Amino acid sequence: MTKQELRKTYLDKRKQLTAAECAHFNLQLYNFFFSSIDLSFVNVLHTYLPIIKNNEPDTWMIVDRVRREFPNVRISIPRITPEGELEHIYFEGLHQLQTNAWGIQEPRQGSSTPPEKIDLALVPLLAVDKQGHRVGYGKGYYDRFLKRCRGDCNKIGLSFFDVIKRIDDVGNHDIMLNSCITPRRILNFDSLT
Repeated sequence: MTKQELRKTYLDKRKQLTAAECAHFNLQLYNFFFSSIDLSFVNVLHTYLPIIKNNEPDTWMIVDRVRREFPNVRISIPRITPEGELEHIYFEGLHQLQTNAWGIQEPRQGSSTPPEKIDLALVPLLAVDKQGHRVGYGKGYYDRFLKRCRGDCNKIGLSFFDVIKRIDDVGNHDIMLNSCITPRRILNFDSLT
């Protein structure tokens, strides 16, 4: 399937999830994250903030626990610039947030995070294939951002659905994930190819 076909299919699949299913899946993602990811080597963790109305995997439980239990890890969150790029700001607290035109919470102020400082990035997606290629919302924000990160930045997707066989129209500009956490397992793409 093409990205456009997958985008429609997985947006529809997410819309059909009940609040109880989302809560259960989010708890599974949270448990796999903390049982599988070694944060001892992470200085800066970038995470998206979820679009709850779109039933996007919720990163707030992860953010909360990292802030409580891993004080050495700084969290960075994105905002969209007027030029249409992602800018990354160190997260200080809820007082820092505002909701943009797309219904996404983002920082209205704060210290900028250089992409090369990010050690681990939690990446939103709609679908991911066995090679680690992802389908996002189609604006290319995350591919452009991930291209500016260090080569050893650990890029982890969060998905309510399992990996698909193949995305038909992957391009040279698409940045592959290192792994993806689903409610059933964590997929390391190097071992699947």
